[in-house]
Amino acid sequence: MIPGGGQPNMQQLLQQAQKMQQDLANAQEELARTEVDGQAGGGLVKATVTGAGELRALKIDPKAVDPDDTETLADLIIAAVHAANENAQTLQQQKLGPLAQGLGGGSGIPGLPF
Repeated sequence: MIPGGGQPNMQQLLQQAQKMQQDLANAQEELARTEVDGQAGGGLVKATVTGAGELRALKIDPKAVDPDDTETLADLIIAAVHAANENAQTLQQQKLGPLAQGLGGGSGIPGLPF
């Protein structure tokens, strides 16, 4: 209900929407710059991804490399990248969640993971 029964101030609503859009863009840029890690095999394999989920680095301890068992190494790599992506999703929810709620709850907004 609008106080006094008047019409909403369209200029004010437009400014609020533009500010929320800018805040969302700023948060997405920050996520693209922020790096998070994931690891597997007790740290034998470490993956670094951005908050947006882009793989940036992969470190493999020489102890994890067995030429006769490349499947285990592949599994460790997948697990490390998966863990890093889970950390990136948590970061996304922390950064974008409050903004998405301000835009109507977040569900149904293209490009948001929640």
